[in-house]
Amino acid sequence: MIYSSSSLHAFRQGSIVTHGLPIKDFGSDDFRNHASSSSLGIGVSLRFLDDGISTEGTMGRMVITILSAVAQAERQRILERTNEGRVDAREKGIKFGRKPSVDRKKLKQLHQQGIGATDIAKQMGIGRSTVYKVLRE
Repeated sequence: MIYSSSSLHAFRQGSIVTHGLPIKDFGSDDFRNHASSSSLGIGVSLRFLDDGISTEGTMGRMVITILSAVAQAERQRILERTNEGRVDAREKGIKFGRKPSVDRKKLKQLHQQGIGATDIAKQMGIGRSTVYKVLRE
């Protein structure tokens, strides 16, 4: 569990919260807020039993800062790879998103016959705003 900065006030000064946290979470806003809370005078620190890392003292804050930067860089790299894959897929002609579920030809035929948007929507089982959207295309 990550403690939000508002819940840290529930701890007394000098409390140590033991916590297991994957490296990917070191860059989260809540974690960074906590890591800086010691310097804000709250006096609460984290000690990771699994890794032997603590946010106490200058060295602890430095280690946490470095781990946060590494985690943030890793998340950024994951986003870059995801976007590269998305671009490659588009170049190969792969389409994203939901397949069209409205018969556009039928909708336009009904409209050309003079049927209003509300009646078209009722006949086709769709929303009136969808009728207007298709007609604008």
